[in-house]
Amino acid sequence: MMVRDFMTSDVATIDGQDNLLETTLTFRRTHFRHLPVLAENKLVGIVTEGDVRQLLPSMMERGGPDEYNRVLESTSVSKVMTRNPLTVNPQQPVTEAARLLFTHHIGCLPVVEDGQLKGVITTTDMLRLLIYLTREQEAQT
Repeated sequence: MMVRDFMTSDVATIDGQDNLLETTLTFRRTHFRHLPVLAENKLVGIVTEGDVRQLLPSMMERGGPDEYNRVLESTSVSKVMTRNPLTVNPQQPVTEAARLLFTHHIGCLPVVEDGQLKGVITTTDMLRLLIYLTREQEAQT
């Protein structure tokens, strides 16, 4: 089984120049937890909801909602993204993607072919694979 068989192809992306407000709105609109970051249609990073949360001040802190909104509007996603993320190719075995996710304690790998983003493979995709394999095994017994 290959990465292409279980990856998510229809993935939302953001531009490296987007601010955290645009990024947060994309997370909310798409329900994705990881967003590949592109610059001139090339993958330059990945940002997670957790990356954004870590940077934002609490609305309970001094400055409150105004400071929270200022940070969202004035901070570029490039300041919080992981640059040059690990990637996989659609033709790689899905076990290699699972190994990378597990050993690096990450939740998402961009899938890149010939320099172009083709999708992502996530821990959720791996759970879908586990369900598939379990059903296959149960059908054989």
